[in-house]
Amino acid sequence: MNTLPRPTTKEVIIWLGIYVLALTWSGITPKDRFTWFLEVAPALMGLAALVLTWRSFPLTRLTYWLILIHCIILMVGGHYTYAEVPLFDWIRDLTGGQRNNYDKLGHLAQGLIPAVIARELLTRLRVINGRIWTKFFAVCFVLAFSAFYELIEWWVAVFSGEDATAFLGTQGYVWDTQSDMFLALIGGILAVTLLAPWQDRQLEKFIRNGAG
Repeated sequence: MNTLPRPTTKEVIIWLGIYVLALTWSGITPKDRFTWFLEVAPALMGLAALVLTWRSFPLTRLTYWLILIHCIILMVGGHYTYAEVPLFDWIRDLTGGQRNNYDKLGHLAQGLIPAVIARELLTRLRVINGRIWTKFFAVCFVLAFSAFYELIEWWVAVFSGEDATAFLGTQGYVWDTQSDMFLALIGGILAVTLLAPWQDRQLEKFIRNGAG
């Protein structure tokens, strides 16, 4: 009997099925193969990490499903490139905007999902005492992670030259880096406020069952 709030066997099969379908679709004739690999690589590494920790340190159901959503966002961005996702082209044209803002959705998720993961680890491993401090350091982690990702984008641009244009996705916006980090901050704040009650209910079950 599954006494912990982690996905059931049926949910795991559904989770993996969605992941594999999204990855397969993403990899079929993407806009740019090099960009596709760069964008999808975090999703592949994330899956490997989840497989390795499934038995020794399973996560809450909420965290697993949010990770899947983040992976799908990465896969869609990898397939089209972040600057050319059709739905966000339509939104740009409908609103009279000047750029495709799918990358901003990606950076919002880059704040929200890692904050949920960080908060779960900090709570279950008892790294920090107090819920307020846990939320604070979860948001700090998000900002550090976002800054590090911007550095990765810079390094890729330096070493690959023009091939990294689609990966960077700045679309000529001079404040792209700053706005990316700001959206990650917003995502982190949303995670530790709006999602906190839902996450706490699942975390309490883990702690009660001695799973950390």
